[in-house]
Amino acid sequence: MTFDRRLKIAPSILSADFAALGAECRAVEEQGADWVHVDVMDGAFVPNLTFGAVAAKAMRPHIRGVMDVHLMVARPDDWIADFVAAGADFITIHPESGPHTHRTLQSIRKAGVKAGLALNPGTGLDGLEWLLDDIDLICVMSVNPGFGGQSFIPSALPKIAAIRNLIADRPIHIEVDGGVVPQNAGAIVAAGADVLVAGSAVFKGGSLAAPDVYGRNIAALRAGAAAG
Repeated sequence: MTFDRRLKIAPSILSADFAALGAECRAVEEQGADWVHVDVMDGAFVPNLTFGAVAAKAMRPHIRGVMDVHLMVARPDDWIADFVAAGADFITIHPESGPHTHRTLQSIRKAGVKAGLALNPGTGLDGLEWLLDDIDLICVMSVNPGFGGQSFIPSALPKIAAIRNLIADRPIHIEVDGGVVPQNAGAIVAAGADVLVAGSAVFKGGSLAAPDVYGRNIAALRAGAAAG
């Protein structure tokens, strides 16, 4: 997978029709999505319960591009092997979710998958510089994890800028997850992000019967990003 900083739109399948996840993955890619973002919640690290590795494995054949797995789970080390087997291209963890973040990131990479680190709104950048050589993606959470449909937290913008400055020319994606809409996409990209995760902003108003709405929503995100 060749690294580049061109804008990537990653619809969160959490906002799709759960009864037809494979078809929804195909639809958003056909309508212009770059990645498909899979939010994994365990009901412990975060309140909600969503997908497991079995569901991700079932979705994988329907995703031509990148499957971006975000583990919002306790003890992520126990989950990694199953999501590697399910076909994840990226596996992102939270530093609060296990005792040895560096070791967990190394184990993801050792399995041949890109490693990501997600930073909650209340998580600072202390110590991040010591992990950069083992990270392929930093996910800035612009909402508190665990629920879809929340509003963007503005303090994420200076955090994104600080991370962009910290990583310099390293090949690390900056992903932003939570409350991303066309109206704030420009500011988010201007701060330094290159991957926008969007659930409601992509799926709202559309369906498998009307997938062109997904395409218009994705185009609106790109236009908002370009305007900024």
